[in-house]
Amino acid sequence: MIGPLLRLEPAEATDIRLPVASLTASSMADFPGRRAAVIHLQGCPLQCGYCEVSEMASPRRGEPGEWEAMRAFLEARPDGLDAVVFSGGEPSLHADLPRALGQAREMGLAVGLHTAGPYPERLAALLPQLDWVALDVKGRGRDFDRVCGRRGIWQQHARSLSLLLEGDTPFECRTTVHWRDFALEDLERLAMTLADCGVHRYALQVARVERCRDPDYCLPVAGAPSREALEALVRRLDCHFDHFELRG
Repeated sequence: MIGPLLRLEPAEATDIRLPVASLTASSMADFPGRRAAVIHLQGCPLQCGYCEVSEMASPRRGEPGEWEAMRAFLEARPDGLDAVVFSGGEPSLHADLPRALGQAREMGLAVGLHTAGPYPERLAALLPQLDWVALDVKGRGRDFDRVCGRRGIWQQHARSLSLLLEGDTPFECRTTVHWRDFALEDLERLAMTLADCGVHRYALQVARVERCRDPDYCLPVAGAPSREALEALVRRLDCHFDHFELRG
């Protein structure tokens, strides 16, 4: 069940509450062509086994002063920042996010969002204030639910992808690859499905296995494809996207 549609409220409000889990002060990897701060918000409705930030999963209400501290940091513009990305957890979980986006835009910053798309109505409300979206694609159809550990999410995600495909906000899709979740042919089918839908930017991210949410995901996977096989797949798929990247 998704939450209610978010209303855009005055950006000058000072009672914004966002549960800040961590801050990446400067990144050139999270918003193409921009030097961005990345604000990670606490709380996620998904239960992906490979998740390496599971400590961010439990939701909580933001305390007074958390967003104000982030706002002061952004206003100082350290290291020539020209953008901010709201990440998670799942940032669209939070009712005060639209007002925080508005304040960031008033500072003259470009604004990005990292999301898995579980709340399409909320994403629709946020899109007018966004300059960039990275949409996590956990799998194809019902495989999405299997990977994220929640039933019924794949339909919500499909609606979020449709919003991006039909809109004007630049975006990329990206998939974290753990071989407990995918066979090589599954990954190829997913990529081709996205290409056929009209996705132009796609990235594969190899899961890091040092501190996964599910301890079984830290163990070697018998029969997992080699790095060479994955790179060969990337070469085959590259021509189907304007930008295709293997990360990690």
